[in-house]
Amino acid sequence: MAGPLDGVKVIEFSEIIAGPFSGVLLSDLGADVVKVEPPWGDPWREGGGRFADHESRAFIAVNRGKRSIQLDLTKPEARSVAHRLVSAADIVVTNHRPDVPAKLGIDYETLAGVNPRIIYCEASAYGLKGPYAGAPGYDVLAQGFSGIMSSEGIMWRGVPRMIRTTPFVDFTTGYAIVQSVCAALYYREKTGVGQKIGTSLLANALALQSGHLARIPGQPTAPQRWHDEDLPALEAAGLSYGELNDLYHEVRWFPPALLVYYRPYQTADAVISVACLSEPLRKRMADCVGFHDIRFEPGWDQEDPAAVEFAEKLLVEVEDKMRKRSAEEWLRAFKESGVPAMPVQFVEGLLDNEQVIANDLVIEQDHHAAGRMQLVGPLSNWSETPPEAKRPSPALGEHTREVLAEIGYSAGEIARLLESGAALG
Repeated sequence: MAGPLDGVKVIEFSEIIAGPFSGVLLSDLGADVVKVEPPWGDPWREGGGRFADHESRAFIAVNRGKRSIQLDLTKPEARSVAHRLVSAADIVVTNHRPDVPAKLGIDYETLAGVNPRIIYCEASAYGLKGPYAGAPGYDVLAQGFSGIMSSEGIMWRGVPRMIRTTPFVDFTTGYAIVQSVCAALYYREKTGVGQKIGTSLLANALALQSGHLARIPGQPTAPQRWHDEDLPALEAAGLSYGELNDLYHEVRWFPPALLVYYRPYQTADAVISVACLSEPLRKRMADCVGFHDIRFEPGWDQEDPAAVEFAEKLLVEVEDKMRKRSAEEWLRAFKESGVPAMPVQFVEGLLDNEQVIANDLVIEQDHHAAGRMQLVGPLSNWSETPPEAKRPSPALGEHTREVLAEIGYSAGEIARLLESGAALG
């Protein structure tokens, strides 16, 4: 069965993660995604987990489902190829620095002249206006600039440590690209009008922190007051970042009374997490574990010093109780009591996890360099137009000749493009 985006053609002028990940998602939904790479290839081919020439685990993960064509867009002949590709396409995705597309002839104004119905999505680092409009964008820079890194409070060698589990700002931006271009496709179906869309790492980093950034006039949060009133004087006094971090996190405080119910716990043999964000769930956990909490009494105030002291002692009490039974026993007891809880696992074991496999989240593909391999598959299930992981990530320039022939180049013209170096593969 064809996917919901069957017949939609995407030209991807993007590299590293944010743009390429959007191409994976669009491909899973049925789109034909052609990745245009420079002569040296997407730099992510040499990224984490490199195992062969122009191949890495990092690249494979965000480029399956596509075809690869190599073009040297500094050459006029290659730009003509790119324009012919776009003339028959629906969507263009780019995540270069803002000044690069115009230099390569793949900016929106140029491509809209080639195809007025094109939907053009440009993912930048910090947006296209302001003092940092042309600055380079990487996940670690976005984490730092947006405050995510400092909000975590984890120090490493005297500086804040990045969230290193995954470049999540990049991946979130990929989702934003897909949401945007799909909505633009729907609009074009109604009106026939294409358009330019812009999103950025900064926009998505801010969206991830919406709860902390919501301001109510006259009611600043304690961290906001600290930032506006105390921080300038502390910086002027010459405090180190570590000292500022300690002071900041004294006011950016997660109440101990709530921390009892929303955290991981060490059991007798393993670690599990609980998540009780409503009063009924908290009462269930208290009854199941067997402790008394004054938060359930009338007039309780979590910021009252006596309540804070009680909550800190309660944390120790609950930790001691949790260590007395195994993870399996607690998970069984919590399930019977209706308390949300799950085991804490290592990511490397998830492809073999029964729950993951049962939901068809693991696929196998034959990769030209890696052989038969497993990786994460499509993210959603559809009753009528199911997503499909159509092909593994492509070799560099693997489909150059095939794609050129599809857009009308003769065998002789293809040979001349390859001979001139305008196209490679």
